[in-house]
Parts: sequence; C-alpha cells; structure tokens
Amino acid sequence: MTDVASPTPSPTTSVVQDDELLIERIFDAPRDLVFSVWTQPEHLMHWWGPKTFKPLAIEQDFRVGGAYRFGMIDEDGKAFWKSGVYREIVPGERIVMTFKWDDGAWDVDNLVTVTFLALASGRTLLRFHQAAFKTVTARDSHIGGWSSLFDKLNTYLETVQ
Repeated sequence: MTDVASPTPSPTTSVVQDDELLIERIFDAPRDLVFSVWTQPEHLMHWWGPKTFKPLAIEQDFRVGGAYRFGMIDEDGKAFWKSGVYREIVPGERIVMTFKWDDGAWDVDNLVTVTFLALASGRTLLRFHQAAFKTVTARDSHIGGWSSLFDKLNTYLETVQ
C-alpha cells in the first residue's frame, strides 16, 4: 500500500475538459474501509444517492465484466436507475465502470473511474472521474448529485468506524 503524504485539500470539483468531471474528497477513514463501503451492497443501501434520495435496490456482480444496476427514489417517490459494467477492479485502489441512466436521461453513457488513495494520516483521498459527457449541461447536472452523495458517504463512514 502506498501512502500519499500531502496537505489536506478541501473537497474539490474540477472541470478537466468540457466533457469531463473530476471530484476529489477526503474521508476520515482508512482506504480499505472506504473501498468496502463503496463496493458492498449491504453498505451501499445505507448511503447511495444524493441527499434527498434513498437507495431502492442494488444488483451487483462485482467482478471485471460483471454488471451492476442501482436504483434510488426521490422525495416524490420517483425511481431512478443507473447501470453499467465493471471494466477494471483493483481491490482497495480503483474501480472503472461504465455508467448510464436506464431511462436515457441526459443521454449519458460514459466511464467512471473511482480511485482510492491512502493518506499518511489514515484518511482516504477519493478521486472520482466521469467522462465523456455529450454536453456541458449533462456534465454540470451530475455535479450536485455526486457531491451530495459523497456527503452521505462521509456521514455513513462516521457510523461504521
């Protein structure tokens, strides 16, 4: 395991290109725990989705080539489903997966890379990259959702340590 020694950056959202989204967030939890909570349905059911959404169901074949389908429900009772295929899994370090909304929303069909970096302090830097978006509007529509999902993940991690 490689530790990354660096000053504590604040949560950041960056636009790398018009068709890319990069979000970085530090969690006060060890990398293996953050990876487990990100990959195991029994954990995902506690935090997956933006703040006003609740997880509905998680179907997951967590292996390279395996498919996933995550459902969540908003405060008005409307269900939203996203699905994809795992392209790369490096336990404790990285997940690469395709991503699309099952209803075709935002015409998004792209690649998500989630990297988990161990910090010397026992914390984890999560680097989330999503690309390629077909429009800037589609990209920007995902910033708030992912950011609030990471807020929920942070709160959940505080309860499982």
